[in-house]
Amino acid sequence: MDGGSVAPDRGKGESAGDTIRVTPGDGAEGVAPGARVEVRVPDGRLESVRVRKVEDAEPDDVPGALTGDGLAWRPEPGTRLALAAKYRVDAVAVDRRGRRSARHTTFTTLVPEHRFIGYFAPENRSTVGTGMIVSFRFNRPVRNRAAVERRIRVTAEPAVDIAGHWFGSERLDFRPEHYWAPGTRVTVDLRLRDVEAAPGVYGIQDRTVRFTVGRAQTSLVDAEKHTMEVRRDGRLVATLPVTAGAPKTTTYNGKMVVTELFEVTRMNGATVGFKDATGKSEYDIKDVPHAMRLTASGTFLHGNYWTPADAFGSANVSHGCVGLRDTKGGGADTPAGWFFDRTLVGDVVEVVNSRDRKVAPDNGLGGWNMDWKSWKAGSALR
Repeated sequence: MDGGSVAPDRGKGESAGDTIRVTPGDGAEGVAPGARVEVRVPDGRLESVRVRKVEDAEPDDVPGALTGDGLAWRPEPGTRLALAAKYRVDAVAVDRRGRRSARHTTFTTLVPEHRFIGYFAPENRSTVGTGMIVSFRFNRPVRNRAAVERRIRVTAEPAVDIAGHWFGSERLDFRPEHYWAPGTRVTVDLRLRDVEAAPGVYGIQDRTVRFTVGRAQTSLVDAEKHTMEVRRDGRLVATLPVTAGAPKTTTYNGKMVVTELFEVTRMNGATVGFKDATGKSEYDIKDVPHAMRLTASGTFLHGNYWTPADAFGSANVSHGCVGLRDTKGGGADTPAGWFFDRTLVGDVVEVVNSRDRKVAPDNGLGGWNMDWKSWKAGSALR
């Protein structure tokens, strides 16, 4: 079995094989503020649960606790969700045999009728890598793109030219021509309240978000050589042996940006179409360690304990992910553990010499694969 290019349990709703049951279901929209929120396992115990409002100027944890038997987590009595907000649930469970599994889901709450909101990354007050792209996803299609883009101002200290680029009618990204300089302080001013995005649809956001760019780290994966060169501030600090996508399930070429970090996650091939002749998933690994998301379609750089050690540095055997040697449960002194501990959301991982196409600019934060002229041409203010 192999790790593969797979989303961490991204399917809608629940399936019979799910160990951790989350309510509301993954991807649920329009959830009422007083709706039931619960995380539950049929046996064993929940090891950790975090329910957090994300992609907001004021990220906040939902207060809650495990039940006495460890089978469920519920919010504190009287807790109500915020309107027009996005929530993320991160849960880890241990079964009766001591085996860990993880689940990561998101849901969004009710947005008042005839209003629109932009969910965005990165989070307020975060420290990110030099490849971070400011990305907005709107809950309704935007017809008047110029009016919306004009009311989102992204500035930096030290100053640098920053431009927006629309991917369809529901996504707007911002980036400079080159990667941010380490230490840059970025401010995002949203003044969308009462802006008419489409006939009769008005914004409700007026807020400011700030984040800081940390040290410069970029990693170059050579799928032909089976290596990953890690550079800090331009200096080579490590060359790690990897395994990339097998000949029939190759890894994308191009520049990808780390958007999520999971100590442990579940990878189920069925979520991205890897099914056998009977329709069952080709693999379902419930405890993939040190997982770093690179694309929205499911490409990860992650720890791998199930592939023979001699494959790393010599063969490509995955379903499209980039694998680093690891131990079950995730080892701190393994190549995967070493890299995970030194990675930030916003770090760039570039893949070369893979027999695949270049990753699409809108697949995750793939905008660095566009030249500056093409990027600016996607602005509604040009």
